[in-house]
Amino acid sequence: MSTELHHSSPALETGSATALLRFATAGSVDDGKSTLVGRLLHDSKSILTDQLEAVATASQNRGQEAPDLALLTDGLRAEREQGITIDVAYRYFATTRRRFILADTPGHVQYTRNMVTGASTAELAVVLVDARNGVVQQTRRHAAVAALLRVPHVVLAVNKMDLVDYAESAFAAIAEEFNAYAASLGVPDVTAIPISALAGDNVVEPSAHMDWYGGPTLLEHLETVPVGTDRSAEPARFPVQYVIRPQSGEHRDYRGYAGQLASGVLRTGDPVTVLPSGLSTTVAGIDVLGRQTDIAWAPQSVTVRLTDDIDVSRGDLIASGTPPEPTKDVLATVSHLHERPLRVGDKVLLKHTTRTVRAIVKEIPYRIDIDSLDRVPQPDSLQVNDIGQVVLRTAEPLALDPYAASRFTGSFLLIDQADGTTLTAGMAGEAF
Repeated sequence: MSTELHHSSPALETGSATALLRFATAGSVDDGKSTLVGRLLHDSKSILTDQLEAVATASQNRGQEAPDLALLTDGLRAEREQGITIDVAYRYFATTRRRFILADTPGHVQYTRNMVTGASTAELAVVLVDARNGVVQQTRRHAAVAALLRVPHVVLAVNKMDLVDYAESAFAAIAEEFNAYAASLGVPDVTAIPISALAGDNVVEPSAHMDWYGGPTLLEHLETVPVGTDRSAEPARFPVQYVIRPQSGEHRDYRGYAGQLASGVLRTGDPVTVLPSGLSTTVAGIDVLGRQTDIAWAPQSVTVRLTDDIDVSRGDLIASGTPPEPTKDVLATVSHLHERPLRVGDKVLLKHTTRTVRAIVKEIPYRIDIDSLDRVPQPDSLQVNDIGQVVLRTAEPLALDPYAASRFTGSFLLIDQADGTTLTAGMAGEAF
């Protein structure tokens, strides 16, 4: 999960043809996720003719009568041979109503951690289930990750309805069970849609086999779901990435702080606080692509100039409004991503926005049981794919917002000091 996240600007979040929706897909192995993504791309006419011809040829060589749309998405050779998705792949497509960035995440339990990457910037998650199997442990895990990452909208896509004779009762039972579980997680919005990715039912075109269903197709829902949190309404948070001091004849006294505005709006004249020092000043000017402007909004990349000549360096946070209180004691909910367990006493690097500090794992208060959502107290360690709570002590103070308040400045990564491997994705504060 990147802590330097990228979203569309307010100008794009209007519901118009230029609006952008970032969404992630997740499902267990053989639930038909690759076929669903292929069907979405095919039926929305987002595939080039030569791509379709290549898929048709490959399918014929396998002895298949119809084109295997899963081949459109399972691009790696290892994926094609195993029939599973291994890594997160990003697909870009558009309709007349909206543009989409799709994070296609693996379904195999071994790669659940990859969903954290794909869903960290998503505004919607499509959780796929097989109508014959219903809600399984991996379904619960995907729902828990979506809730943990505060994904605003979740779609339950009940696939392979053709294999249960398009029975409404089968769909209703799965939807009821999933909705109850999602409610216990605090997921704010769930939409259940019965589909057959293979046959195309309710993916792009309405199904002729399920007249009992009166809701939207999957694509209709993706085109109309509300897009974009109003990041401009949040307090401004500007992690400093680079200090610019040309010291040339033309710009002898220039001192600017470059980076990407993580949230909110900055204007010339705004009072701001520099963290972790806590020094206060005002915005003297804002430069975008070498030109002065009076205003900047997330997620623009800008250079900020300050009124006072104070000590500001890479990793500092320029904040407006009520700034977060810098602390060396971090309580966080985490998803452990690496095969190497995370244990009390482990020394790690903590990367928060542009700041990286040394830290130690002081305590693991609990691990979450994915099936029951019970808290298993004081586990010996967190294993790969585990979700739990940790207490960290950092060598230097950090200005973390609660993740519930900001997905951007409330997230961080734990990194192996020795080789730079990403170990754990963290969300400041309580999870559910």
